[in-house]
Amino acid sequence: MTIPIVQVDAFTDRAFAGNPAAVCLLDGPRDERWMQNVAREMNLSETAFLSLRSDGYDLRWFTPTAGVDLCGHATLASAHVLWEEEILDKQETARFHTRSGLLSATRKDGWIEMDFPAEAQKPALAPPALTRALGATPVYIGKNRFDYLVELESEAVLRSLRPDLGLLKTLPARGVIVTSPSDSKDYDFVSRFFAPAVGIDEDPVTGSAHCCLGPYWQKRLKKDNFTAYQASARGGLVRVTVQGDRVLLGGQAVTVLRGELFALQ
Repeated sequence: MTIPIVQVDAFTDRAFAGNPAAVCLLDGPRDERWMQNVAREMNLSETAFLSLRSDGYDLRWFTPTAGVDLCGHATLASAHVLWEEEILDKQETARFHTRSGLLSATRKDGWIEMDFPAEAQKPALAPPALTRALGATPVYIGKNRFDYLVELESEAVLRSLRPDLGLLKTLPARGVIVTSPSDSKDYDFVSRFFAPAVGIDEDPVTGSAHCCLGPYWQKRLKKDNFTAYQASARGGLVRVTVQGDRVLLGGQAVTVLRGELFALQ
């Protein structure tokens, strides 16, 4: 008896870019300890665990060190796998029951569009460790239930960041979203995401961060639709549409590896 596992590069249309996630297709519920061990073994920013139920799938996400309450790229990867492996018909909506409520994904013109909750931030007084860790002067600092949000003056400053990850790890948050306006006409804004507290020094592309970035830039730029670029070493493209208290995240995905798990205990 084995369990299928698929590795997918999410928020990209080519292999070895975007954000890799493992998707584990369970034959029934598994305990958290086992899922955490599998995620540690995969050693990716997130491993997703799917378990069939009558009205969709239960979905859990784990980094190598912790379970998380919301993850975009591993949800995108999960939907991609369900359609790619012909578990779902390509016209069907993928429905996921998660710790952040019901999430859904549909296929549109070669892209996958996910319906996520908006994770709005509020202005915050950041601990001194935050600015020291970034080594840059913020234009704005906010915080939502997961992360700090820091706007910087330019894309050049954002791309040049070499943060003190040890200091960032001490902050009372999952991670730090850093953003700025884009220098390119192709994108509305750019970002990076650091989360050493949950075992991810820098995440390549972070869907859940865009649930915060969308509403933030909606207020700044007075528009609802965005093309965003996460400027990590791998890089990734995210389409963002803000609709009230929901955010639609659009991305593409590529399967890079299929395998089987033999360690079932």
